[in-house]
Amino acid sequence: MSKEFLTTEKDQFIRNGKSHRIFSGALHYFRVVPEYWEDRLRKCKACGLNTIETYVPWNLHEPQPGEFDFSGLLDLRKFIETASALDLDVIVRPGPYICAEWEFGGFPSWLLKDRNVRLRCMDETYLSHVDRYFARLMQEFADLQSSRGGRVVAVQVENEYGSYGTDKKYLSWMEDCLKRNGIDVLLFTSDGPEDHMLQGGGLPHLLKTANFGSRATEAFEKLREYQPEGPLMCMEFWNGWFDHWGAEHHTRDATDAADALDEVLSNDASVNIYMMHGGTNFGFWNGANRYQSYFPTVTSYDYDAPLDEQGNPTEKFERFRQIFAKHGAEVGPVPEKTQGIAFGLAETQRSLSLLEKLDHFAKPVEAACPLTMEDVDQNFGFILYETEVSGPRPESKIMLQDVHDRAWVYLDGRFVGTVDRNEPQEGIDVTIGREGAILQILVENQGRINYGPSLYDRKGVTHGIRLGLQYLHGWKTYPLPLDSRQGLEWAGAATGETPRLFQAELSVDQPADTFLRVRDGNHGVVWINGFALGRYWKTGPQQTLYVPGPLLKSGDNTIEIFELEPSSVPAAEFVADPDLG
Repeated sequence: MSKEFLTTEKDQFIRNGKSHRIFSGALHYFRVVPEYWEDRLRKCKACGLNTIETYVPWNLHEPQPGEFDFSGLLDLRKFIETASALDLDVIVRPGPYICAEWEFGGFPSWLLKDRNVRLRCMDETYLSHVDRYFARLMQEFADLQSSRGGRVVAVQVENEYGSYGTDKKYLSWMEDCLKRNGIDVLLFTSDGPEDHMLQGGGLPHLLKTANFGSRATEAFEKLREYQPEGPLMCMEFWNGWFDHWGAEHHTRDATDAADALDEVLSNDASVNIYMMHGGTNFGFWNGANRYQSYFPTVTSYDYDAPLDEQGNPTEKFERFRQIFAKHGAEVGPVPEKTQGIAFGLAETQRSLSLLEKLDHFAKPVEAACPLTMEDVDQNFGFILYETEVSGPRPESKIMLQDVHDRAWVYLDGRFVGTVDRNEPQEGIDVTIGREGAILQILVENQGRINYGPSLYDRKGVTHGIRLGLQYLHGWKTYPLPLDSRQGLEWAGAATGETPRLFQAELSVDQPADTFLRVRDGNHGVVWINGFALGRYWKTGPQQTLYVPGPLLKSGDNTIEIFELEPSSVPAAEFVADPDLG
């Protein structure tokens, strides 16, 4: 084996024939606009890093079976080449499951169209999809491995599998799938430093690494129980945390985080900072967690990381840089901060009612019962159900059985209530006159669950809609990903009871980073020049959306706001600083 490989020898990594320590940081290319990849990578190197780690999101790269996309924001090869040109090694964690607080943990939603599929185990249907995807994915970077003169030095087998399952045949199959598709660099697994996780997630001959955010000595002692010999590495050093809608914004004291990092490195261990730069869950790409309740993740993935969402160094960056230098890393000067620009207010000029333009956005699929997003090959966005209810009916309750995730109910175009998966299903009282009524239900996918035993999170109304005890049949299902908004007939700005799409214009002389606050808005989605920026929600904690400068252009810029709640007319206010709560 060439000495250019990253290998292990007793308790050390060996690279270029010499003892080597990995000072790595996580930076997900798909959470950062490509124009900023080099800037973020240079700043990572200035902190003392010699390696960059990234996950790979299957759901973006194969949005439909056999259809692949590795362009623009998804150009994994270009990202690796950019890091390599800066003299950085690269660790790739291709999944197929990545967690990452990402929609469905990176799995494509079309896996759930088959009601019999079983994920992350020796299920033949699931494995056939993984096999096809990996055969294509590895074409992007197999020749960039260090074994072939490139800088990809290690690849992960699955991801924190011990937190989920115990199928060792599956882990062995995953290892073989990587190898037969050209991966021949160091393979490893990563799991939490707990008995059941290390028992379920590793293979005897593969390097085991641990994921934690504190008590490094204790964590490494547990790892040593399962791996008596081999280099120690924290593959995810959690220096911050992510946020959920309706909860508090998470931060971690910089000194506390730096002390914990120092403990990791004082154990003669290698490290991967998770996250070094978090970036943004653009569009509909955020995931969700389910504990006692369902908690969708916010648009920002700032993570209280050393480089904030805008890519600026924080106090944590400076403390980490000092710790890395103490342990022999080569550091550069602290990068200068980029200032956001307050472009001011862009008032709404036009609007339209979604319910009045349904046929423009989607062709309905007719079926006896409501269909889920997965049934109609829809990945993200919204879905609307419509049926005619006969009359007369005395006061009865509309009941949505297992709505995923939040629904707005309309009777003859009149808003009558919302249903949320976290709230008790008490039903919405309605009375149907002798002439009957049109019932419409708009459901938002707020993010498929990305971690734990509830991954099978199909979206929409999953078990039927009733009026009283009677199931309603004869439904039109409208898939509404809202990815095409061309050719619309706009009217003047107006408010109303039904969800509306609003449009505004912003003129700028020179594009620059800024932050968008939706004034007088409650809950919805924003696009900038056609790019899906992300969700906003008055419930917080996040109150502004990061707008990277490359999304703007000199001259006029189009802002589109889809407001879900009955409210006043929203406007887009561009401010200089973020408000993450």
